Amino acid sequence: MDKIIMMNVPGYKYADITEKIIGASMRVHQKMRNGYTELIYQRCLCIEFQKAGLRFSEETELPIFYDTIEVGKRRVDFLVEQKIVLEIKAVSELTDAHLAQGLNYLEILNLEIGLLINFGAKRLEFKRLINNKRL
Repeated sequence: MDKIIMMNVPGYKYADITEKIIGASMRVHQKMRNGYTELIYQRCLCIEFQKAGLRFSEETELPIFYDTIEVGKRRVDFLVEQKIVLEIKAVSELTDAHLAQGLNYLEILNLEIGLLINFGAKRLEFKRLINNKRL
């Protein structure tokens, strides 16, 4: 997928924030390793985000619309600094469905940058998401 960049490179939009998020995630993964549920990693990330001085909200509820009719709700794991969508997983392998979920959250919130981080593999995995449909 051309919308996904595999690395956090200085010069990318909000690289300073994504660097802090990825650093916090690496610290959590280093201490906890893989094998826990998303909720455990989410709670650990809250601690690390506070240490890093990041402003964040958890489980932000997003309405889902079909045409103009609300058909459901979803929750994004984190909204960091009101700029970055962070979706976390604890699975052995990320799939296209996980990537699509993150991109959908970016579109709903009309934000440009997101991260998908997987704690379930032996090594921490992360993908930078870019919303090319931003209005």
